[in-house]
Amino acid sequence: MHRRTWVALAAVAAALASPIAALAQAKDIKIAIIASKTGPLEAYAKQTIVGFNLGLEYATNGTMAVNGRKLVVIEKDDQGKPDVGKSLLAAAYADDKVDIAVGPTASPVALAMLPVAEEYKKVLLVEPAVADSITGDKWNRYIFRTGRNSSQDAAANAAALDQPGNVVAVLANDNAFGRDAVKASKEFVKKAKIVHEEYLPVGTTDFTAGLQRIIDRLKDQPGKKFISVVWSGAPTPFPKIAELDLKKRYGIELATGGNILPAMVAYKQFEGMEGALYYYFGIPKNKANEWLVANHYSRLKSPPDFFTAGGMSAAMAVVEALKKTGGDTNSDKLIAAMEGMSFETPKGKMTFRKEDHQAMQEMYHFKIKNDPAFAWGVPELVRVIKPEEMQIPIRNKR
Repeated sequence: MHRRTWVALAAVAAALASPIAALAQAKDIKIAIIASKTGPLEAYAKQTIVGFNLGLEYATNGTMAVNGRKLVVIEKDDQGKPDVGKSLLAAAYADDKVDIAVGPTASPVALAMLPVAEEYKKVLLVEPAVADSITGDKWNRYIFRTGRNSSQDAAANAAALDQPGNVVAVLANDNAFGRDAVKASKEFVKKAKIVHEEYLPVGTTDFTAGLQRIIDRLKDQPGKKFISVVWSGAPTPFPKIAELDLKKRYGIELATGGNILPAMVAYKQFEGMEGALYYYFGIPKNKANEWLVANHYSRLKSPPDFFTAGGMSAAMAVVEALKKTGGDTNSDKLIAAMEGMSFETPKGKMTFRKEDHQAMQEMYHFKIKNDPAFAWGVPELVRVIKPEEMQIPIRNKR
C-alpha cells in the first residue's frame, strides 16, 4: 500500500515538474545591444540597431523566437565613452541577466568592454567596432566579431591603391580605430609609399590645419599623390577636401573606403575615385540583401546603409548560433557552436575564424560614379575581394 502511494505521488510530482521544466526552458533569451546612440557616431549606432532588429525578424521568419524562446532586445547608449560602455555591459550581464551582448560602435569603447565579457564569462559579439586589437592582443575567448577589422579594410584598400609610384598621406582619427587602421595599412601597402600620417580627434570641426600639413608634405612629391582618409564620425573631412580642389591645384587625389550615405554625398565631387568598402546596398546579390533593401525601403523610405547591414549580420549570427545550440545560452556551448560557424548575411556568407573569432568576409573594390539620380557618389563594383585573397593575419596570443 505504502509503495503504491509513493509511486502515485512520484507520478504526480513528475507530471507537475514537466510543465515547470518546459516553462523554465522557454524563458526569454535576453540580448543587450550597446551602441553610441548619442555623440559623433550616433548615425552609425542607429543604423546598427535598425539592422539588428530587422536581422532578428528575417532570421526567425518573423517569430522573434528560437526553439520556443522569445528574443528580447535591451538597448543601451554608451555615448561613445569607454567607461560608460564598460559599466553598461557589466550591468547588462549582472542586473539584466542578458545571455548575449552585441556592440559597441566605437573601438575605444569595445576595448574597455572586452575584459567585462571575460569576467562574466558571457559572449560579446562586436559590431561594428573595427580596431584590430579587439580580435588581436586584447582578445579573449568570449569575443566574436561580425564587423570587419582594420586589417580587412587595409588589405581591401591596398588592392585598389597599392601601385608603384603612388605616394600617400594618411588622415585618420586619433583613436584606436584610426591608429590600428594606419598600422594595418602600412603592413599591407607594399608598392606605394606612405610619407605622412595625420591624426585628428573624432568630432573635429576644422580640418584646415591638418590638411595643410598633408598638402605641404605631398605637393612636391614625385609620382601620383593621394590623401588616404580613414575616418569615422561626424563631421567628416570630405567636404573640406572637396572645397580645396586639391587635384586641380596640386595633383593630389582622394583615396578612401566606404562610408555611410550622408558622408558619401561629398564623393560626388570625386568621380573616378577608387577604394574598397564593406557594404553598399546595390552591390551584394543574395536573398538576405534583397529582403533588407526591400523592407528598409518599404518601412523607412530609404535604402539600408553601411552599418544597417552590419547590424543585420550580427543578428543572423546570433540566431544561427542559438539554432545550433537548440536555444541553449550556455556560453561554452555558444562558443563551441560559433567557432568555425558559417552563416548568411546581407553580404553573403561569413565564417567565424576559430583562432580569433573574426568573421571572414568579402570586401568590394569600387569606383565612384556621379549619378544624378542619387544624392551621393555611387560606388560601382570593380570586383569582389574574396576573404582568402586578403590573407588577414591572426593577431591574438591564443
